[in-house]
Amino acid sequence: MRDNATEVTAAGIARLAGVGRAAVSNWRRRHADFPKPVGGTETSPSFALTDVEQWLRTQGKLGEVPLRERVWQQLAGHPAGPVAALLHAGCALLLVRDRHPGWLKVSAVSDERMAQLLPGELEGVLTSRFGGRPGAVRVPSPAELLPSVPLLRGVAELAAELGARQAYEFLLGRHIDANPRQYTLTPAGPAELMAALAEIAAPAQTVLDPACGTGALLRAVPPRPEQRLYGQDDAPELAALTALRLALHSDATVRGAAADTLRADAFADERADAVLCHPPFNERNWGHGELAYDPRWEYGFPARTESELAWVQHALARLKDGGTAVLLMPPAAASRRSGRRVRADLLRRGALRAVIALPTGAAPPYNIPLHVWVLSRPVPNTQVPPELLLVETAGLAAPDGRDRQAWRPVQDAVLDVWRHFERHGTLDERPGLARGVPVLELLDDEVDLAPARRLPPPAAGGGAEELTAVRERLGDVVRRTADLMPPPAETTDAVRWPLSTVGELARSGALSLRTGTGSGAPGSRVLTEHDVLAGMAPSGSVDPLTADSVVTEIGDVVIPVTGGGTAARVIDEATAGAVLGRGLTLLRPDAAALDPWFLAGFLRGTANNRQASSYASTAARLDVRRLQVPRLPLTGQRGYGERFRALAAFEDSLRLAGRLGEQLVRGLHDGLTDGTLPPE
Repeated sequence: MRDNATEVTAAGIARLAGVGRAAVSNWRRRHADFPKPVGGTETSPSFALTDVEQWLRTQGKLGEVPLRERVWQQLAGHPAGPVAALLHAGCALLLVRDRHPGWLKVSAVSDERMAQLLPGELEGVLTSRFGGRPGAVRVPSPAELLPSVPLLRGVAELAAELGARQAYEFLLGRHIDANPRQYTLTPAGPAELMAALAEIAAPAQTVLDPACGTGALLRAVPPRPEQRLYGQDDAPELAALTALRLALHSDATVRGAAADTLRADAFADERADAVLCHPPFNERNWGHGELAYDPRWEYGFPARTESELAWVQHALARLKDGGTAVLLMPPAAASRRSGRRVRADLLRRGALRAVIALPTGAAPPYNIPLHVWVLSRPVPNTQVPPELLLVETAGLAAPDGRDRQAWRPVQDAVLDVWRHFERHGTLDERPGLARGVPVLELLDDEVDLAPARRLPPPAAGGGAEELTAVRERLGDVVRRTADLMPPPAETTDAVRWPLSTVGELARSGALSLRTGTGSGAPGSRVLTEHDVLAGMAPSGSVDPLTADSVVTEIGDVVIPVTGGGTAARVIDEATAGAVLGRGLTLLRPDAAALDPWFLAGFLRGTANNRQASSYASTAARLDVRRLQVPRLPLTGQRGYGERFRALAAFEDSLRLAGRLGEQLVRGLHDGLTDGTLPPE
């Protein structure tokens, strides 16, 4: 075994074999021939992946490792780390995609020889896609590539199954999911909205993202021939990952750079049709002391606390005349006193065209309603637009937003008003949603551009008639809830059944398990973790297709695996056909062996969840395979199943009554306070 072989942890071994971590610990104690640790720590050892696979097959505990899982374990356990492995994988996938004969030539030899030949082939394809000048992606050396060769062979197999782009999206998405705190993400919904806003005035041929992160914004730009995409990030690994991601996504010319954009702009000589940016928020060390005389500050030198306004002016400086910039901004940037002079000059000169308040939870940080600013670089000797478009979308989102809300209504409403405003330069008030506000009205002492301050919401619930309808419906639901209330409980001595774990049931064929990916065909409904916990209809939108989608069927049982809660949902006619979202596990019982309501009911038990949960410093995770179910005949299961089904109906009715009650109370409060309802 080479010293630099791919390593895997006990958790990875458990995933490979389809068992819980406890089973791996038992194997280590009971089998003297179990592979010895080759790294890690005493409490969290790691093992050579090839040795583990061989032992599992010898013991009959491993049939055929799913290709995705095998490749992911190779990447996650790479001796140089998963980021280096992702970079090597992206380079190889680009070679597979653009110069397949070259890949076939270098992959038909031994591992050592392949590592020697690969740099030459990669040099050609990387130069072709990223240009001759040094960029974010460099060619790895033979020594760096040698430990990656088994991974790259597996990645090529995965590309044959999924396609090169989808294979890379799968691996990158899995890495981001496994390390959520390392990355600030722009979810697909806001990214698509921002790209669409930039495209309305004119299709963008040259697009720049000066804080590209993982490339979500540039990836959302509609591809077209001879397009040029520029991305810069101060993290070299992110700049390289994004460049590879974009090169695999389309045939656009891609230029990536790794440097601090405000201090060392790699694209100072470029002028783009559009700039898209999700800048870092609340940065104090953005260069205030050393950039005081920078020519980018055409609209005023930003205060130290106004890093976002520095990014706004950087975006404007990199636009062609008439070009559009769209930035995701914290709401405080629209109203902080320290930024009022810059905001005022942006308005006076017609550079700021719209401020759009997104629903709370649309993008991180999820606890505040972020804004989207739409800007345009003024064309010399043209009239300054007299109005600013303000849009407030809070009323379009379901409670507990994030991407749990149906994002499409938000996007459609925003694009509709922006198209009208862009065409006519004005917009009559659409109550609670949008209006064109005269610039002179905004140029006061505060220059407060927060849409909520200028767009009072319409009467909640649509006025007295709709509130009356809500009241009547609430009364019906309360009466139905009372009818569904369980009868008085009669306790008996506790029954002790023989138990089976979900993992044992899966191995026996009594049920099958699938993990949600959130990916599927465009337009599919996605059942999210929030939907399961709140008993709501599928409300999510699909991620771009990165792996096989999991589609729910009647009788499936769905369980959230994070958060430490106890929940299990049986799929019915209303939710069947939805795509299973991330953070969910689906159990599909064999109807001849398990009643789904019996299964769901026992899986929800508090004690059952407690013994199957593990805890990190800030989160809890449920090991579904360790959950336990009584071993009862199907006839015995059905009695419990009917009782659990009745409890679920009662719970759903209680939830609906609570939501209607909140809607009625909120509507009455708002109606009384805005004068549309008399106190009588």
